[in-house]
Amino acid sequence: MKNKTFTITDHLLASQGQRFLNLLLDLLFIYIIILSVGTSIILIADVANKFTVSDWVETLSWTAILSYGLLILFLYYFLTEVYFSRTLAKLVTRTIVVKSDGLKPTIDMIFIRTICRFIPFEGLSYLGSVSWGWHDRFSGTYVVKKRKLAKSIQYFNHPEEFGRAE
Repeated sequence: MKNKTFTITDHLLASQGQRFLNLLLDLLFIYIIILSVGTSIILIADVANKFTVSDWVETLSWTAILSYGLLILFLYYFLTEVYFSRTLAKLVTRTIVVKSDGLKPTIDMIFIRTICRFIPFEGLSYLGSVSWGWHDRFSGTYVVKKRKLAKSIQYFNHPEEFGRAE
């Protein structure tokens, strides 16, 4: 019986390039969602002859627009990472968010991870020597290469399949 537990190592971490691409793609997807939802509200209001709604949307203050954008940003990251452990960008780059043992993070971890994204310049914090940003560090999560993680866990759990007995 094994007493060892699997842990994430540096070779599993997503590269800085993958992390930067995740940031850019996620911002693009969030922008598309913001525009799509706003446009949909205006179109539905116009079709329903509720011009007061479309007039209201068109006269929103910068504060209201910023609040709307931040709400979409929060919901995008929180919901995609809670349900799928990855955002749309992470799907493209084949990376995934995990705990130190390689398993899916808890809702609390994802909540902390998402809230930390609102720290100014946090999106660039993973550009240090190790690709581990503030939202990773404070939440105890890691962004790893999905295929490498699966192979490493398989090797850890069944070393005999790889010609090694432990």
